[in-house]
Amino acid sequence: MEQTQPLTLTQSASSRWEEFEKEVADHEKALYHFAYRLCGNPEDAQDLLQEGLLKAYRSYNRFKKGTSFDRWVFQIIYRSFVDLYRKKKRRPFVSSLNETSPHFEQEKPPEVPDYSALPEEMALKQELGAIIQKSLLKLPNEFRAAVILCDVQGFSYEEISQILQCSLGTVRSRIHRGRRLLRELLRPYLIGERRGG
Repeated sequence: MEQTQPLTLTQSASSRWEEFEKEVADHEKALYHFAYRLCGNPEDAQDLLQEGLLKAYRSYNRFKKGTSFDRWVFQIIYRSFVDLYRKKKRRPFVSSLNETSPHFEQEKPPEVPDYSALPEEMALKQELGAIIQKSLLKLPNEFRAAVILCDVQGFSYEEISQILQCSLGTVRSRIHRGRRLLRELLRPYLIGERRGG
């Protein structure tokens, strides 16, 4: 009898891990995309995603079956992002003389080849994507998260309210104000395109 109890516990932990892995596999791309849009670069997004998934796994026993796994992890990732942002604001920037300056490095997001488009179209899409990402990063964190969850991830206002743990009115306000700021940041590019086209 004593031997079967640890065996059952191990099987339970194993099945829990398998369930978690399956859920992550189903939503990993969207979760990474959210983290990337919050952070603005692939390395930080990968770190944020990894931290969020680790926290999610550690508290997976509190996850309620039948609820939306992706919304639950979006919430964890967002909270982790806010915590990291607060830590960065408190911590002064320290640079090593051995490291190259980040201003000299040109970071590029990982590229996924799309052979269906012409090179000019691909260049324009990449340029537009970079412009939008830079503009998103200029938005306050609360507005950026709400706009990304709504306009990029496609969540409803009610779902965003649950993820960000704020009222529906606050979500509406953040999305409205975030979109307005984003429109202002993108206006020079839109006006230039209208004149040229």
